[in-house]
Amino acid sequence: MPRLHRAVALIGLLLVQSAAAERLRLIADAWPPFTDATLVNGGLATDIVSTALARAGYASEFEQVPWARALMGLGDGRYDVLVNAWYNDERRKIGQFSGEYLLNRVRFIKRKDAPIEYNDLQQMHTYLIAVVRGYAYSPAFDEDESMQKVPVHSFAMAVRMLAADRVKLTLEDEYVARYYLARESPKVRNAVEFLPKPLSENSLHILVSLKNPRHQQIVAGFDREIAAMKADGSYAKLMRQHGM
Repeated sequence: MPRLHRAVALIGLLLVQSAAAERLRLIADAWPPFTDATLVNGGLATDIVSTALARAGYASEFEQVPWARALMGLGDGRYDVLVNAWYNDERRKIGQFSGEYLLNRVRFIKRKDAPIEYNDLQQMHTYLIAVVRGYAYSPAFDEDESMQKVPVHSFAMAVRMLAADRVKLTLEDEYVARYYLARESPKVRNAVEFLPKPLSENSLHILVSLKNPRHQQIVAGFDREIAAMKADGSYAKLMRQHGM
């Protein structure tokens, strides 16, 4: 009988180890509110991705590392899923893209009392615009030498300068801006507003490592469950839970 117990225990242990081996290793850098280990369920994007994968039958675990390490780890198979990928052809060499599950819109932000409109970039040449050093907004904006750009260290600094009327505009991804504005004082938060037309739009995808032999199955299951979550209201519920 003791031998039987040991055999059963060993089988159980092997089953647990096998199940653990099947967990998908999710990876991303820190990019609040989308991916950040300090946020609830790893942030908005991580929560959406892990929920959709769970509904598709895949357990997962999330690790946060710098962006370059995330791409390298996905390419060599140390990680299975990059949570927050914009599409480009180069990344197709290391992973398979899902369909779009979020849309990133970079939008101009102005003071509410400023009569500024945006239809094309030439209209913005006369305004001082606070920009975060090293941030890529859009190729057309980034390369426009007629823009009067005021480099700053962070969006928080940019929006405070805007509220104080030290610059006329700033810009940021809409979700990122809303995340940081929610943490500003009412004086700053209530003084500014988005301009309607976005500067640029980028669809957000997961990128599943080609080293994972089930990458096509994982992407198909993810895309199916994202569509189902949007249909049954659970996608919108997650957005609300993250303040979006």
